[in-house]
Amino acid sequence: MTSRSTVRPDRRHGLRRTVLHRSLPHPTVHRSPVGPARILAGAVLLVSVAVAVIAGAAPASAHGFSSVVHADVSSDRPETVRTDLALEYDLLLVSVATSEHDDALHERGQRAWDDGDFPGMAAAAEAHRESIAAYVTDRFSVEAAGGRACTADVGRRMTVDLQDEVPYLHLTVDSACPTPSGTRPGHVVRSTLFPDDESFVRDTKTIVTYDVDDRQGSATLDAAQPTFSTEQSAGERFREFFVLGAEHLLSGIDHILFLVALIAGSRRLREVVYTASAFTVAHSITFILAALGVVSPPSVVVEPLIALSIAAVAGWYLWRLWRRRSHADDLEVGARGRFALDRSGWSRLAVVFAFGLIHGLGFAGALGIHEAFSWQLLASLLVFNVGIEAVQLGIILVVFPVLVLLRRKAHRAALWVTGLVTAGVFVTGLVWFVQRLVEG
Repeated sequence: MTSRSTVRPDRRHGLRRTVLHRSLPHPTVHRSPVGPARILAGAVLLVSVAVAVIAGAAPASAHGFSSVVHADVSSDRPETVRTDLALEYDLLLVSVATSEHDDALHERGQRAWDDGDFPGMAAAAEAHRESIAAYVTDRFSVEAAGGRACTADVGRRMTVDLQDEVPYLHLTVDSACPTPSGTRPGHVVRSTLFPDDESFVRDTKTIVTYDVDDRQGSATLDAAQPTFSTEQSAGERFREFFVLGAEHLLSGIDHILFLVALIAGSRRLREVVYTASAFTVAHSITFILAALGVVSPPSVVVEPLIALSIAAVAGWYLWRLWRRRSHADDLEVGARGRFALDRSGWSRLAVVFAFGLIHGLGFAGALGIHEAFSWQLLASLLVFNVGIEAVQLGIILVVFPVLVLLRRKAHRAALWVTGLVTAGVFVTGLVWFVQRLVEG
């Protein structure tokens, strides 16, 4: 490597970046008298096309080009704090090589990476410990309360293992801190590892689990919130995970498209409530199990299945629309009760539940927590999940009433709008499915 530009990560280095470009066909429009219902249909259609365009421009991985850092902070006494850090190995190579101008680290580490030589990767990191230590301690620190700095020392022994199918480097940072005062207890953890301005990744999250100052818990740090105190309240800690869950759903275009297809194919409020609830229960089950390490399917299996689920839910409605035409949104329950579903509804409910299990694995993989069970960690995971559900419910409350109004005022226009929306989602899901299979 001879310059800064030569160490930018690419697919050979294990960092995953995909961009999907496609154009949407222009549907044939038949002119008819313009009225409020037609205007509303046009507005919904424009929003739907915009969503489809965004989906087409989004990465096929749909969760962006980001990274997760893991920090396990512990202490037997306030004056000494140990942090076990886990960082993506290939990302660390290029970041340290660029920041500390250590080309030799990149060259040696990359050779070991290409050979799949984990001991060789660890040996390369240990041989260039000073460069790694300079990079890490400049962006990760522990302070005593009141802003009193702790002296950090990076351990000489480093290891590499596979985490979420990506090699991670494990190292320790021992922080010698001033003796805390009786009025200012606690410690402050700061992390700005792999920042956006390096341009290698964006929105890096540092997931912290801690057992310090007789307090246990977990927290998430990012560019907007780079620090936290071990003295923070449970409410503050849970708020961070709630926001993290909400942001994850909003930034995950594949989950949003799945929800759009679910809403477009729902015929009554009860059906969208039932299917959304089934999706919630299903992904909550696998999310908790995967995040706690009980199950760990590879992302090369999970990501294509998520894309397939998008196409399947959209295709389900398109098939019904083709078969039943203007009666596609009829709900035939007979005298079985107000809250009953017909055979098609129950079948769709089962499909959504099955795919919800797969989406839960995707949520857990994005969060990247793999720790032994603890009540604090479980509580944080549940709050993260509540953040996801809040956004999901918000989207339903905004979109579904508009769809109901359109169906009442202009039934045929509603069928065209939902058909076009689900067709766009169906095509996007299939393209992502094929692309993820090829990339896997």
